[in-house]
Amino acid sequence: MLLNSLHKNNKKKVRVGRGIGSGKGKTSSRGHKGQKSRSGVAIKSFEGGQMPLYRRLPKRGFKAIKEKKLAILNLSKIQNIFEKSKTELKIPLDLKYLQDKKLVHKKYLKLKILGTGELKKKLDITANFASKNAQQKIEKVGGKLNIIKK
Repeated sequence: MLLNSLHKNNKKKVRVGRGIGSGKGKTSSRGHKGQKSRSGVAIKSFEGGQMPLYRRLPKRGFKAIKEKKLAILNLSKIQNIFEKSKTELKIPLDLKYLQDKKLVHKKYLKLKILGTGELKKKLDITANFASKNAQQKIEKVGGKLNIIKK
């Protein structure tokens, strides 16, 4: 046992605000008046003049003003639509048709066709954009792809 390893374990807890004679009476070591002298008050995120944590950390992300409202459809999704509906399409498949059938959300302004998956039916598709792979697959089946330039 060494002297520096000894610690006092019979220390009494200081009871603040219990009279002048206690040494921690009257203002209970909180000073006079002010927000910090009141009970139940903590100044949120105040770090004593040090730059607060929420201002030290970098800001992340933003919402672009010119966000592209672009609906993306794969050929596999188009194939699934026609397998479920089991109807022949007389009008060209376009964004308005998809929005009317509630297959694409109404917030989208343009339509893009991508070439993932296979198309088995001959279709007439009208879109704003299409990948080269999608164009080749649609033409291979005998379908027609109209690209709108706006």
